[in-house]
Order: sequence, then C-alpha cells, then structure tokens
Amino acid sequence: MYNHFTGRLVSALLTSEPFSLHLSPVLLCLLCVLSSLVDLTTACPPTCLCNATDIDCSGRGLLSMPTLTHLPVTARTLLLPNNHLSSLGPGSFANLTSLERLDLSNNYLDDLPPALFKDLGNLSDLTLHNNSLRALDRDLFHGLVGLRKLDVSLNGLSDIPLGLLDELQGLTWLSVAGNRLHALERAAFEPLANLQYLQLGANPWECDCNLRDFKHWMEWLLYRGGKVDGVECTLPKDLRGRDIRGVPVEMFNYCLQLDDENGRGGATRSGGKDGSSPPCGRTTGSGGTGGAPTSESEVPAAGDLVPVPDCVRRRYQPVSVRRAIGTVVIAGVVCGIVCIMMVGAAAYGCIYASLMAKYQRELKKRQPLMGDGEGDADPEDKQISSVA
Repeated sequence: MYNHFTGRLVSALLTSEPFSLHLSPVLLCLLCVLSSLVDLTTACPPTCLCNATDIDCSGRGLLSMPTLTHLPVTARTLLLPNNHLSSLGPGSFANLTSLERLDLSNNYLDDLPPALFKDLGNLSDLTLHNNSLRALDRDLFHGLVGLRKLDVSLNGLSDIPLGLLDELQGLTWLSVAGNRLHALERAAFEPLANLQYLQLGANPWECDCNLRDFKHWMEWLLYRGGKVDGVECTLPKDLRGRDIRGVPVEMFNYCLQLDDENGRGGATRSGGKDGSSPPCGRTTGSGGTGGAPTSESEVPAAGDLVPVPDCVRRRYQPVSVRRAIGTVVIAGVVCGIVCIMMVGAAAYGCIYASLMAKYQRELKKRQPLMGDGEGDADPEDKQISSVA
C-alpha cells in the first residue's frame, strides 16, 4: 500500500506542470532516484530481498517459482537455494537476459525441461547442487554459451548424455561428484576445450573397458595442466579402492581384443554372405547411401539426417592408443633387426673361433718337428757357429 501510494505521488509530482517548473535540478534528480527505487520494490517478489543487481529468495520455503516477470533488466544474481522447489516451467527465466549467476541448490528438482536456460546467454555460474535429478535432457543447457562454472553434484545422475556439454566450450569448472556414475563417454567431454578443474569423486566407478577411453581423455586433461580429483574404483575387485589415474594402461589391453572380437561377431551377424556391412554414416530420409555428396546440391539438410540402420559402427580409437600401436610396431621392427644382427655376430664369432682353434692345432704339430731338426745338426757345425 505504501509503495503504491508513494509511486503515484511521485508520478503526480513529476507530471504536474506548475510544480515541475519550480523544482531545482537536485530535487528533480532525487525524485527520479526515488521513483526508480519504488519501481524496484514493487517488482521484487514479496518473499525475496532485492536491490539493483541481486535477487535473494534463499531459504524462504518456496514451493514454486516466484513471479519474476517484472524484475529490472539490471539483475545479475538470482539466489533460490534451500527451498522446496520440485519443478520449473519452460519460461521460468525468460526475461532475465542479463543474469550472470543462478543458484538452485538444495531443492527437490527432479525433472528439468529442455532448453530451460536458453534465454540466459550471459550466465556464467549455474549451481544445481543437491537436488533429485536422475537424468538430464541433452538440450538442457542449450544457449549457455557464456557458462564458466557448472555444479550438478549430489544428485542421482547415472549418465552424462552425449551432446549435453556441446555448447559449453568456455566451461572452466565442472562438478559431477556425488552421483551414481559408473562410466563416462569420452565424446561427451571432448567439447570442453577450456576445462581446468573437474570433480568426479564419490561415484561408484567401474574401472573396466567402458571407462578406458575416458581415462585417456582425463590423462590428456592432466597433461595440459588441468586438475581432476580422485576417481576411486569400486569394481573389479582387484582394483577396488585404487585411483584409476594410477592404473597402468596395459591393464586395459584386453579391451582391444574384446572390441575386435565383438566387431567381427557383429559384422557376421548383421552382414551379408561375406559377413561384412557398410560402416555407420548419416544419410537423408529418402534412403541415401550415407557416403560423401558429389556436389553441393546433394548435401542433405541438417533436419533430414538420420543414422543408417544396417551398418557396423566403427570402434573409436583414441589418438594415444593409435600412437601406442604405431610405437609397438616400430619397436618390434627395430628389435627384429637387432636380433638378426646379434645372430650374425654370434655366427661370425663361432666361425672365427673354430678357424683359430684349427690354426693352433696345426701350429702345435709343427713345433716338435722344428725342435728335432735342430737336435740332429752336426756337432762340428755347432762348433763353427759358436766360434764365429
């Protein structure tokens, strides 16, 4: 009542011509500031605290989102933690285009609609910590091109879907700790080229072949200066309690053999008489071959791309694995050449030793004969030689 009356009074004073002609510039500025403050207080939700840049609705026992349609465009921070929110509508943040920080932690959110934050292009900090999220739609973070920090820890997430993080290329801090994650897809995290810190702890990690490719990506992140907290294995039993970062990559060598066997078996089952099928590609809805287009007119539209059903999906090999295979091949060739050289040297040594032994035997046979010849010489010759 007071705010409404004050607003009408200020508006009347400003629009009254006789009164406005006698106002000093200082008083006029004061009335303008008062009018803006009145507008701010009337736009602020009744249960929240507001100023020019911050809206604080934390710990208010809210069961649903407060009305935010008349908030000022200068709002930078919206705090909604420690409430009882269980769902959010698709347009909950439609008019908050200048928002930079959004905190929805410690609520009961269990399902968020796709593209919920599409209007928050300036958002840099999003916190969804300690909710009841079991799954995330792959388009949930659509439009968050400026996001730098994302916290989805302490939820019930069992998977990070492919495409969820594709638009978050500027993300530098990410936490998925305290969920139900057993494994992660490397391809889901590869768009995060600027990531510096990753929290993965307190998850039931299964350190098997499903986590191998992600381990390679994590090693790449550490190599370029990033930080990752502990990834403690729960399975298999022989690795329980160990950090996967300390598990030698050689322990995953059997995965390559399993992939090869599974690939051959899948090709035999899905292929023709020779057990071969075309590799998986993308084709148009009219049933194209999925190969490369021969002209620009044959390039299909983005909405018409569908996967080829009868194909064999090629196994992805990380760059580090491909380089390791090449290194093994080169090392094998070098070792083979060295072994051949060693065999040749040993054969040469044996031949040389046998020749020297033969020479020594012949030399020993000749020495007694030379000694006998000297003993049979004429005594007179020996005397002449001694006198000489």
